[in-house]
Amino acid sequence: MAICPVGHDSADEEYCDVCGALLAGTPADPAASAPAVPSGVHQMDDCPDCGAPRGGRFCESCGYDFVLGGGNQGTPPSMSSTPATPATPASGWGAVIAADRDHYEAMIAQGGPDAARVTFPPYCPERRVPLVGPEVRIGRRSQSRALTPEIDLAGPPEDPGVSHLHAVLLAQPDGTWQLVDPGSANGTLLNGKTVERNALIPLGDGDRIHVGAWTIITVRKS
Repeated sequence: MAICPVGHDSADEEYCDVCGALLAGTPADPAASAPAVPSGVHQMDDCPDCGAPRGGRFCESCGYDFVLGGGNQGTPPSMSSTPATPATPASGWGAVIAADRDHYEAMIAQGGPDAARVTFPPYCPERRVPLVGPEVRIGRRSQSRALTPEIDLAGPPEDPGVSHLHAVLLAQPDGTWQLVDPGSANGTLLNGKTVERNALIPLGDGDRIHVGAWTIITVRKS
């Protein structure tokens, strides 16, 4: 449990869950050191919600979607006379979330500064999340960033190896789903293979997504 400069206990090791203060030893947000920009004006590659530099489709600080415009402020309406065709929400798909001991033991065997402090959860009931809408985010909620993923792995039990915005499932017009890792700290595995950053990977019924220290997400089509 981290303690912020004000004295609050915070489960988030980057920003205080209570007041949002940057915790000691955490690198400053790159947006904080960016040149001043007039109010209401954003650089082409900056996130319109938080001002962080763009590194891919999704903002790594707040989860803003540069393509669909998902976020607190959204994007300006299109000036085109032809209305945009929204993505068709995929239906009949779901995700089964559970704890995988084999994955946990493989991660711990790799070592690392925090390996000794990470323990496998004694109780982690299986849960199911329907895949609906244009996208389903996988991560850990953050009060300071106003981020609440649809598949929230903040627990209990909390998987400490999961980034706040770890991966995203994107609905396709043909009713299928694709997986993208926008730049998670510990990476994502699909059926045992590492997912390349910002690469769109088609998903099929029964595909297994591993994130964090022990989490397995199995994609199912009903």
